[in-house]
Amino acid sequence: MEYVAGGSLHGYLKSHQSRRLPEEECKRIFKQVVEGIRFCHNRSITHRDIKLENLLLDDDKNMKIIDFGFSTCIPNEKRVKIFCGTPSYMAPEIVNKTEYCGPPADVWALGVLLFTMLCGCFPYRGSTDSELYGKISNAEYKIPTDIYTSLSTDAIELIATLFSINADKRPTAKEVLSHPWLIDVSLPREKKHACLQMRAHSSQPQKVQEPTLIKSDQTLVRDTSS
Repeated sequence: MEYVAGGSLHGYLKSHQSRRLPEEECKRIFKQVVEGIRFCHNRSITHRDIKLENLLLDDDKNMKIIDFGFSTCIPNEKRVKIFCGTPSYMAPEIVNKTEYCGPPADVWALGVLLFTMLCGCFPYRGSTDSELYGKISNAEYKIPTDIYTSLSTDAIELIATLFSINADKRPTAKEVLSHPWLIDVSLPREKKHACLQMRAHSSQPQKVQEPTLIKSDQTLVRDTSS
């Protein structure tokens, strides 16, 4: 078992007064996570619960993806109907309880992750599940004006691409890595796939303490195939 001293990405964002990261630092962290997810998808593994709490930093601030308790190892093109994940990170096809392929749902969650790191808040929020799911279904998000003016055009465009409502139009993890916002970001060769860590998931969803801006919510799983 490896000890990861840096804590979670959730905690790391909380340590910043703005609850968000500078764009250049965000690029490096995000590219490491996407590289890890690409590695999984190439082996027909879908994580299904990508979120701040499931990303750890080592002493060098390199990322470790943990908690594969809800992951599946099935052909990427196989459609399933499982209501699974953390509500704020769920893709439209999940909240609408339709059959879906796993990798595009992971890519949507990567979009939530990127937005949160750059903006310091979740893109989709609601006072009820119904309100939240409605906003997700319509990709109804808004980058705060003061942050929008400070972000690069490439960052804004990548967020919009990741939030394609039609799962078939979302980029693959491999395509995300080729996006202009990430293409020139170098990763240490020995760290390229070192961001995967296996950890058992509790059988009961756990409530995580919520900070002021970056709120966490429960992980849910429900098989809706019947």
